[in-house]
Order: sequence, then C-alpha cells, then structure tokens
Amino acid sequence: MALFDLPLDELRAYRSESPEPDDFDAFWDKTLQQAREHELDARFEPVETGLSTVEVYDVTFAGFGGHPVKGWLRLPAGATEPLPLVVEFIGYGGGRGLPHENLLWASTGRAHFAMDTRGQGSAWGGGGGTPDPVGAAPAYPGFMTRGIDAPENYYYRRVFTDAVRAVEAARSHPLADPARTAVTGASQGGGISLAVGGLVPDLVAVAPDVPFLCDFPRGTTLTDRHPYREIGLFLKTHRGRSTDVLRTLSYFDGVHFAARGRAPALFSAALEDQTCPPSTVFAAFNAWAHEDKAIEVYDFNDHEGGGPFQDAEKVRWLRSYA
Repeated sequence: MALFDLPLDELRAYRSESPEPDDFDAFWDKTLQQAREHELDARFEPVETGLSTVEVYDVTFAGFGGHPVKGWLRLPAGATEPLPLVVEFIGYGGGRGLPHENLLWASTGRAHFAMDTRGQGSAWGGGGGTPDPVGAAPAYPGFMTRGIDAPENYYYRRVFTDAVRAVEAARSHPLADPARTAVTGASQGGGISLAVGGLVPDLVAVAPDVPFLCDFPRGTTLTDRHPYREIGLFLKTHRGRSTDVLRTLSYFDGVHFAARGRAPALFSAALEDQTCPPSTVFAAFNAWAHEDKAIEVYDFNDHEGGGPFQDAEKVRWLRSYA
C-alpha cells in the first residue's frame, strides 16, 4: 500500500485523543511496588558460544509476580570496567533468540541485555524460553486481548513490569554502568521501550523504532493488519464491550508513557507502515516530554522501517548519551 495515513506535515502536528486514566500513575506505582516485593534474584550463567569477541550470559530474574523471566547479557570480551548499557525489547511473537544472535550493541563496546517476552518466542527468530503462567478470561488468539477485561489482568501489565525489572536486573551486573543505561526495541519492543521510558526515571536515552502499542483508539480502527486487528476481532464477537476494552488499553498506551518521558529519545516511523500506522507513532513522539527528541522518517517503507539504516543511525546517535 502507498501512503494511507495523514500527510507528513499533519503527522508532525497530530495529537492523540486517547484519554488518560486519572489513576494512571497510581496504577503503575502500585504495580511496580508489588513486583518489588519479590527479590530480583538476578542470575548470570556464562554460555559457551564459540564467539571470540563477545561473552554471553544466560540470565534469569524475577519479573511480574516473581515469575522467572529469561534474557541474554552480551559483553565485549575481556571487559573489566563498567560499560554503557543497552537494554533491548523484542518484537511481537519473537523471543530472545539464540545466544550468538544480535551482536550489534556488544560490538560497539556496550553491555547489551535482551529480555525474553513472556509467553512469546514461537512466531519467528530463534525462539524464547519464558512462559506466562497467568491465566486469563476469554481472548482472541494472540496476546492483545489476554486479560483485556480489566487493567489488573491485562497481559501487558505483566510484560511492562518484566521490562522495568529487566533494567534493574541488567544494572545489577558489575560490568553494567547503571548511570549510562539506554533502552531500545522495534515494533512491540519499541512500545515496551516507551513504557520503560515513562516508568524508569533515570535512563540516559530511549530509542523506539516504529513502536507498537500507541494510540489504541486510532490504531484499532485505522488498520486491519494484525496485531491491532486482534482487538477488533475480539470486539466483533464480544459486542458492546468497546468502551470497557478501550479503558483497559488506556493504561498501556504508549502516548501516556511518552508524556512521562524524561530522557532524550530517537524515534523512527515508516509512512507506508500498516502494522503500526505512522500517526500512532507520531502520537507518541509528539507527546514525548523531554525536549531533546528526534524522529527518522522512512517515506516508502512498511513495518520494516529503516532496518539496518536505522540501526546505523542509532549507533551514531547513542554516542552522545551512552
């Protein structure tokens, strides 16, 4: 599909009409407080990969509910002093993959922590290894409507909490510098980055690429591509529940986390992106609270966005921060 969303000049001015819950901050303060009642219990086990330039650790830490969550920590071989830290979150359906994958950030001389996404890791890539032990009400297949009956039950409450705890776990390693921590991710990983950017106050940089989970009222009605379409198909069966569903989703909307962003940010958007329509991305970018922000726009690209070109831009950009 060619351009289907707003013209670029209108995107740069677009503001979401997604209503923010009055108790948004209280909801997340309570959620994280409950999570921190469990010991973080971060464990780092070295993995033999055959790599000579990168050392890899198999990580387990306690996420939402104290549930074990997996990750990889990758370090430049031979590092002896604390390094800038990049925490990365994964796109929808993917997992942390295999230990020898995803070597970019460690190759730049940084510590790199990749969080597994609970319940996912079976749709593409090298797989995942973190179950989601929480049951839920009836849902459309996928993850978008799991527990959508109430904010307390929603799937992404667990994922976003895991992500905050992932930052805490990565920072606990002696070769990671907590004062130089950035987060990044693409698509779902970008949406998780926005949530962490709004919930963790002392990051030095946030870099969400073509982020998902933003401006739900627009995303769920503008595109018929999955994963947003899961919500519409759920409501097609559960007639008359759209108000309640949108209320639940408002606690997880990247636009509201962006309004609490306290670090420099580099976004990316693609103008032919039917998975994460550009207006939903600009909704979060325009709401981002920190004045030091930029967005790379890829005019003839779909959800692949900038791909390796954006990776190169992030490497260049992050030099100023971590």
